[in-house]
Amino acid sequence: MKTDINLISALKDNKQKDIAFKKLLDMYQKRLYWHIRKMVLIHEDTNDVLQNTFLKVYKNIVNFKGNSSIHTWMYRIAYNESINFLKEKQKRLKLNLEEVNIKILEELKEDVYFEGDQIQFKLQEALLKLPEKQKQVFVMKYYDDLKFKEISEITGTSEGALKASYHHAIKKIERFLIQ
Repeated sequence: MKTDINLISALKDNKQKDIAFKKLLDMYQKRLYWHIRKMVLIHEDTNDVLQNTFLKVYKNIVNFKGNSSIHTWMYRIAYNESINFLKEKQKRLKLNLEEVNIKILEELKEDVYFEGDQIQFKLQEALLKLPEKQKQVFVMKYYDDLKFKEISEITGTSEGALKASYHHAIKKIERFLIQ
C-alpha cells in the first residue's frame, strides 16, 4: 500500500511523472494485457486497447482520488476501454453482436498468438455466447481471480448481482461444453 502511495505521488509530480509511469508500466502492463485480451480476444486489438488504457491512465492520474487501489482504478479503465472497443467494432463492421462474435472466433482461429488448445477455443466460444455482463464477471473472477468486491468497484455493479451473473455464466458454460 505504501508503494502505491509513493508511486501515485510520483505520478502526480511533473518532475517524476515519466520515470514513475515507466515503473507503473513495468508493474501492470502484462496483467492488464491479459485482462484486456480475455475480453477482446485478438492480440492486435488487445494491444490497441492496452495503449488507449495507458494513455488514459497517464492523462488522468492527476484526477485519481485514491478511493480504490491504483490496480482497481486501472482495471476499471481497461474494462471500459475494452467495452467501448467492442461496441466500436460492432458499429464499424455494421454487424449485430452475434455476427461480431462469429467474426471474433474466426479471427481467433487465425491469431498466431492464441496458444490455446481445442478446449480453450471451445471455452472462448462458450464465453462469446454469454450476455456481456456474465462474460465479463466470469473472466474477472475465473481468470483474474478478482474478488467480487473488486469486480464491483471495476464494473459499478453490486456484489449480489455479480455473484448471480457468475453463477448463471458457469451454468451456461457447463451446458455448452457438455453438448
